[in-house]
Amino acid sequence: MNTAEFVVLLLVFLATSIIGVVTGSNSLITVPVMFQFHIEPRVAVATNMFGLVFMTAGSTIPFIRQKTVDLKKISPLLAITAVSSAVGAMLVGYISADGIKLIVSASMIAVAIFIFIKPSAGTEDDDKPARPGIAAYSIAFGLGVYGGLFSGGYVTVLTVVLVAFFGMRFSESVAATKLVNLISSGIASILFMWQGLIDYTLGFWLAATMFVGGYIGAHYAAKMNDLWLKRIFLAAVFLLALKIIYDLIF
Repeated sequence: MNTAEFVVLLLVFLATSIIGVVTGSNSLITVPVMFQFHIEPRVAVATNMFGLVFMTAGSTIPFIRQKTVDLKKISPLLAITAVSSAVGAMLVGYISADGIKLIVSASMIAVAIFIFIKPSAGTEDDDKPARPGIAAYSIAFGLGVYGGLFSGGYVTVLTVVLVAFFGMRFSESVAATKLVNLISSGIASILFMWQGLIDYTLGFWLAATMFVGGYIGAHYAAKMNDLWLKRIFLAAVFLLALKIIYDLIF
């Protein structure tokens, strides 16, 4: 990789980190870009995951300061995610890239449909607070496996799951996913380290870039109301779904 390619890669990671605080799905863009620069697929996935640890750490700080994260409410999710993401990280290399894209595309479309069916979800308080059951935690476990495996689209779908099944507003959900993803990417990165898949020279540059991007994105996201967060989120979901469908067809 020459200097120009390296600079382009850093700029892509910076931009996606800033926007991805709200939308998620950074890896659907960053990992394919790494492929274009001839980085071996498993190394690209692992090194990207390493960078995500720092992005989520940087993006969690502003939300913690704003006291947007309800630790009591999401503590069961953190435990579930620690286990499920470890399972996912061990499965890297066993699922095809096309299979991953198909799963994510279907999930994005389902997310968009849910938001249209329930337009007030995540922007208005519910008179009957949600009490997540076995189904909700099972979905969270399955998402955690995928999050540890690849992460692309994981936070996006998890955001809507927290709104739909855990009764969170969009601002709460966006904040909560940062901490959950910190656990997911952290556990996965440890296992990738153990497997010797991380390119540390590239990884530390990406980590620094993503930390800055995550902090900047969260700084502004923490000040947005639920309606604007939802609008940005929904626009990103549609664009990403269209991109994935296009890639699958062409």
